[in-house]
Amino acid sequence: MAPRIVSIIGSRPEIVQAAPLSLAFNGCVEEILVHTGQHYDPALSDLQIADLRLPLPEHNLGVGSLPNSESVTVAQDRIARVIESEQPDAVLVRGDTNATIAGARAAVAAGVQLLHVEAGLRSYRDDMPEEANRIETDRISNLLFAPCEHARQTLLSEGIEGTVKVTGDVLADVLLSTRDRLGEGAEEGDYILATAHRNYNTDSPERLGAVLACLRAAEHRVIFPLHPRTRKSLETWGLEVPANVEVRDAVTYTEMLTLERDAVAIATDSGGVQREAYLWGVPCITMREETEWIETVSTGWNTLVGVDAGKFRDALAKPQPQERPPIFGDGNAAKRIAELTVAHLEPAVEGTLV
Repeated sequence: MAPRIVSIIGSRPEIVQAAPLSLAFNGCVEEILVHTGQHYDPALSDLQIADLRLPLPEHNLGVGSLPNSESVTVAQDRIARVIESEQPDAVLVRGDTNATIAGARAAVAAGVQLLHVEAGLRSYRDDMPEEANRIETDRISNLLFAPCEHARQTLLSEGIEGTVKVTGDVLADVLLSTRDRLGEGAEEGDYILATAHRNYNTDSPERLGAVLACLRAAEHRVIFPLHPRTRKSLETWGLEVPANVEVRDAVTYTEMLTLERDAVAIATDSGGVQREAYLWGVPCITMREETEWIETVSTGWNTLVGVDAGKFRDALAKPQPQERPPIFGDGNAAKRIAELTVAHLEPAVEGTLV
């Protein structure tokens, strides 16, 4: 009998990561996909699921947009009901969102094994809600899948009690398996691709204004697909978008990959986009003071500038590195996670058959 897993998604990054793992689970793990509804905007949810050919979730919990603590409480309660009805052998969560911590807490409360994909990442930034989510989830997980060696070392240094395995990055699986089916880009001429959605970059007019000043300093055409949070903030404060910046609606994952591939540089505050830029070999400028993905910085492909327009301009002028080692694995992370999951849960599953 195959292990039975409740697999939690709630946001666009989790949907992206879920696609290759669902494929790898096919035939060896019974996956029950649960969408908390944290990202309910079609551009961040339904269109992404269709674009990535992810199976439709069996449960959509409809949590929607709520304040952080309330969102987690509601999601945890609804996930607990799913666990009670589905009786899984484990709950699998990804990354560091509200869906992640809600699923983690629900699993522990139910006495079910907890598996954490993308474990061991740290920003060491207290004003980042995701940081608290990932730390707590790592502390209570039974099996932790670290995407790189640095993440494993972080978990070991913190004395994490669960079993830690380095698997590679599932996001790399997605990009490496998708890139050959991407078509020609629709953009003409050179451009910089920009994204911004982190709470500390979008929750005050001063900080978001500084983000816009960085994009203005590019003195280059900038394509800026807007996250709903960022669009709302721009409209609320009436901030003027620089003339060189082309605001776009949110795009599908494969459209985003095409834009990344063809850009001369990428400016972002997204962890996923930092990794994708590295995988494409496109220089990245991160509008944060820190990053969880330190290997992208140490290899020279990513530059941290905060929201300092002068540093942003200088980063654009840096020469491109000559080497790009495979720091995120070989594209088989999902396969490894599936194999490790089966090996970890097999004794418990066999015990239920006795």
